[in-house]
Amino acid sequence: MSAQKKPVAIALMGPTASGKTAAALEIARHLPVEIISVDSALVYRGMDVGTAKPSLEERAAAPHHLIDILDPTEAYSVMQFREDALRLVSEISARGKLPLLVGGTMLYFKALQEGLDALPPADPDIRRQLDEEAAAVGMPAMHAKLATIDPETAARLKPNDSQRIQRALEIFALTGQPMSELLAKAPKAELPFDLVSISLEPSDRSVLHARIAQRFDAMLDPVTGGLLDEVQALRARGDLHLGLPSMRCVGYRQAWEYLDGAYDRTALREKGIAATRQLAKRQLTWLRSMPGRLMVDCTGNDPVRDVMAALNKASGGL
Repeated sequence: MSAQKKPVAIALMGPTASGKTAAALEIARHLPVEIISVDSALVYRGMDVGTAKPSLEERAAAPHHLIDILDPTEAYSVMQFREDALRLVSEISARGKLPLLVGGTMLYFKALQEGLDALPPADPDIRRQLDEEAAAVGMPAMHAKLATIDPETAARLKPNDSQRIQRALEIFALTGQPMSELLAKAPKAELPFDLVSISLEPSDRSVLHARIAQRFDAMLDPVTGGLLDEVQALRARGDLHLGLPSMRCVGYRQAWEYLDGAYDRTALREKGIAATRQLAKRQLTWLRSMPGRLMVDCTGNDPVRDVMAALNKASGGL
């Protein structure tokens, strides 16, 4: 790889429960990597079980970055991630190591590869007005409103995706233009390094769904997981609530609502698994829109071996 004009980095992407951690650790066995987490939930301290955070033993196999960097009361933006990731890739490359970006937050990967849009910053007054309107008419009505203004953006958002619906309406109120048009006009950024992208994707979604159910059951088990104990401890702090990005993470919202008495243990399991499947579906939708990736079947006989084969083929044997 010495002939490359730019440093090289590896992106290992995939939906939840696709085996990214195992594949990353196998890469670390063969290559001198440092791992950069590309996961909007792993940044939070004290949220280990529900995020399937790599264990301390796993993290000892290679240096890990962007894990446990924030308190759950704090927010972490796409802009912050991109700045951190670019800095870390530069620093890791300068140490003679190979940056390995691993995760399932596809928006982060997209922002890293394509750059950030020039959308206007948030406006507190407009957001307050939108909050009041949403409280009066409901989020489905706000989604319908967005569909008349920006049908392209509305088509990719769920009617209950309050945060993104609000942002799209806010942008239109500030600029008079649909967010989709502004994004289409935004210039694409050029990365200061070459990125080899590998994605773990299922040829059989039923296998992935079974893994998701098995993993959520393990999280709920007080011996193998302890998700409810973890969320109970977070609730006991007294400064967290469901309005925070951290507590809206899949699994945490459902566990919090269960502890509020909103439903029973059976419903908790059903809702947690359903929400995780929906997350995986959204991640796969994002992946299909990302060109240049090398796909590996995460439901195959030996996906870790296949990841290594794909990496060697793409890189000429890093």
